Amino acid sequence: MIILYIGRFQPFHKGHLELIKSIYTKFDKIIIGIGSSQYSHDLNNPFTLEERKSMIKNTLKENKIKNFEIFEIPDINNYPKWVSHVESITPKFDIVLTNNSITASLFKKKGYKIYKSKLFNKKEFSGKEIRKKMLISDESWKNSIPKSVYDIIVEIDGVKRIKNI
Repeated sequence: MIILYIGRFQPFHKGHLELIKSIYTKFDKIIIGIGSSQYSHDLNNPFTLEERKSMIKNTLKENKIKNFEIFEIPDINNYPKWVSHVESITPKFDIVLTNNSITASLFKKKGYKIYKSKLFNKKEFSGKEIRKKMLISDESWKNSIPKSVYDIIVEIDGVKRIKNI
């Protein structure tokens, strides 16, 4: 079975990693869709598509997770056409992993099964919270992300980018 997991991954954090670790042995392949892929350098989407791909690839490689493929999924801002848009970009999948009620509803209407996972410490492992902490403190956000993601953020001076936005 193949599962689709869509997120913005701004940045890829330990909650994302724990979720993937909890499912990667249950499925033949995980299709990771980077949503809002065309956006970067704004407060909600500070990191580029390539930076997010590197964050995910490096982290999963460190964790010896190999059964995944990454696809970019640009926004089209059209709910009735969004599932077809995703299907046109990604290989065939059987199940959709989401805790987002709108995403779940849209895919259910098209006949897909929805895999709901538990959230891993949502208060700490949230892209929005991590970005907020980056604005306030240079230290408190670091424990919420894998080391390889931290290395990329340091390399690109991501904290400065967020503060400048």
